[in-house]
Amino acid sequence: MGMKEGNITAVDILKATFAAGCFWGVEASFRKVPGVLNTTVGYTGGTKQNPTYEQVCTDRTGHAESVLVEYDPAKVSYGQLLNVFWSIHDPTTANRQGPDVGSQYRSAVFYHDSDQKEKALASRDEQGRSGRFGVREIVTEIAEAKEFWPAEEYHQHYFEKRGVRSCRYC
Repeated sequence: MGMKEGNITAVDILKATFAAGCFWGVEASFRKVPGVLNTTVGYTGGTKQNPTYEQVCTDRTGHAESVLVEYDPAKVSYGQLLNVFWSIHDPTTANRQGPDVGSQYRSAVFYHDSDQKEKALASRDEQGRSGRFGVREIVTEIAEAKEFWPAEEYHQHYFEKRGVRSCRYC
């Protein structure tokens, strides 16, 4: 039996990891979703152990600015989280979102199990067929979730700490 967290046991909580540009705006979007219990911004997908923000910004660590989402699957499905992911960024731009350029800003879904992998691939294909992005090809990476390195504390819940809803770049 898992640890109790309110009415939810730890075994009932699932994780999903997404990269869609600057992690501040991505985190803020997922925090609004009913059923999302917690978000953590950080770095994943690269090779550098325990990277810092400054190291990731050099575009030499291989990491993407990412958001680890903990959610209650009884209240929100992984498919619904994927829908949020597709709606908050442009998955047709390689290593770029708005003014942010570099592989750390790439579009990626880091799956935690085979079910997530299957759903992420199907969702990416569905988005491609939808016509939403015209003839532009979706370049979103679908990769196995590896070590997730939480970002420095000042990046966590960044907008909430500053009393803003978004930034002009996110």
